[in-house]
Amino acid sequence: MTYYAEPINRLIKEFTRLPGVGEKTASRFTFYVLNAHKEYAETLAKSLIDIKDKILLCSRCFSLSDRNPCQICSDTTRKDDIVCVVENVRVMVAIEKMGGFKGRYHILHGVLSPLKGIGPDDIKLNELIDRIKQGVIKEVILATDSDIDGETTTLYITRLLKPMHIKVTRIATGIPVGSDIEYIDSATLGRAIEGRREL
Repeated sequence: MTYYAEPINRLIKEFTRLPGVGEKTASRFTFYVLNAHKEYAETLAKSLIDIKDKILLCSRCFSLSDRNPCQICSDTTRKDDIVCVVENVRVMVAIEKMGGFKGRYHILHGVLSPLKGIGPDDIKLNELIDRIKQGVIKEVILATDSDIDGETTTLYITRLLKPMHIKVTRIATGIPVGSDIEYIDSATLGRAIEGRREL
């Protein structure tokens, strides 16, 4: 038995398809849209259509953008010889929000995961090699997660790039600022010790 009119049920069902959204949250979203001005619903619908119609992959870094090349690749003030390799666009945005990095990016759109059947041809790895072969890039910063798949990807890329005489660096991992060392897990503490630097 359904308690709501069919259009309400349909929208609730569509919202539940979003990751992490259960039926209660989907109902809350649905009734928010229902009670909002019609202009809000129209703007929301247009935004959903635009994201499918207007977003494309940048042909250089493979970021999601509404123009090609993207805003970062078009920025002439950035350094062309340093490329930060990230798993996805969300990681790139996190680095950009930090505000200190002024190089270029390469978005892999995933990581190597043999257990999930994701190999080198399933991510934007060949495209990275092609960029490096152009001879402009001098340093590649690997900014993958420090989980098993991220480390596997980092190791694989490092082995590919070393014979190309490219400087390959890895973002530091370790103890978060403001943490108590006694409560840090042993793996994180071990990385912090290994990644120590001279003062």
